[in-house]
Amino acid sequence: MTAPTPDPAALPEFPPTLREVMLRARWLGTLALCLVVAGVFAWLGQWQLGRAIDTDPPEPGATEKVVPLTDVVEPGEYLPEARGGQRVHTSGTWVPEDFIVVSSRFNDGVKGYWVTGQLRVAERTSIAVALGWAPTREEADAAASALSQAGAAQTEVVGRVIDDEGVTVPPRDDPWELSRMSPAALLSRWHDVEQLDVYRPYLASVEAPAGLTDISSPAPVEKSPINWLNIFYAAEWAVFAGFAFYLWYRLAKDQWEREVEDFEDATA
Repeated sequence: MTAPTPDPAALPEFPPTLREVMLRARWLGTLALCLVVAGVFAWLGQWQLGRAIDTDPPEPGATEKVVPLTDVVEPGEYLPEARGGQRVHTSGTWVPEDFIVVSSRFNDGVKGYWVTGQLRVAERTSIAVALGWAPTREEADAAASALSQAGAAQTEVVGRVIDDEGVTVPPRDDPWELSRMSPAALLSRWHDVEQLDVYRPYLASVEAPAGLTDISSPAPVEKSPINWLNIFYAAEWAVFAGFAFYLWYRLAKDQWEREVEDFEDATA
């Protein structure tokens, strides 16, 4: 059975132009959808760009100004990234039973130990403090014992507020060893912790007590106010927005090319 021969009078005199195809209702509706999608991508790019540039960066040397601890972070809160390494001051009372040694601490490249303590800064609020460094475990243990014997002494501490290093699995031969400065891990060893509010970060004291060496804690490196990764993401959203229009153009052009081919086949 042969296909019916098209009536030459029913065929258009010329094939449609690309512009005519693009102005059809179907493709105008598709263009409107692309405009909505591109608008969303443009908004996401603008939002990403707004996060890429810090319009109010801290002034140089801001971390070296000693401010109250409560001006930087509150108990239970995460330390803002911009305030990491800030020098602060606070006062409180040591808990005599809670001077604990933390291993794998480096001071100017030399491996040693920290002596840490629980400083009760309010009635039911505490913060972990790294008091000083010792090159050997024996010296660290001796300093911790001397601090415990001194009792619940009232003190004022100036130090850098530093984020929790996280908890790690202790070695099998010594399950009580702590090798990370983690208030969460220290909390499990502290006494009188019922209904206790604890700061998530810890303090690295700038002055060590007798028997210990001052902890080497240089000022944090000042970061650039421009976040290049966010700028890259913003550029990506701009590319996506442009691709939405290119996709509409490519689909409309494919439709036009098919209609031109059909016209040429019909008129051959």
